[in-house]
Amino acid sequence: MRNNVMIIDERDNVGVALRDLAAGEKILSRGVEGLTAKEEIPASHKVALCAIAAGEEIIKYGEVVGVSAHEIKRGGWVHTHNLESERWKK
Repeated sequence: MRNNVMIIDERDNVGVALRDLAAGEKILSRGVEGLTAKEEIPASHKVALCAIAAGEEIIKYGEVVGVSAHEIKRGGWVHTHNLESERWKK
């Protein structure tokens, strides 16, 4: 089977959808087991690899790219509706 999500760095708590993912679709990537998309996730958007609490850092490329605006469930879509940039809040 081909991967449908790319994990860029081992420290990441989000992966990148390599194509549109359907709700309920199994996430296929190295080091990921038993994970399904909780909702439709567009290609190139982020998917939570673990539960992310409100205010928790979103890590992609091994770097903090923002913080969650509210709780994000494992397998949830991570995008501007639930992600804030700490940089632009100051």
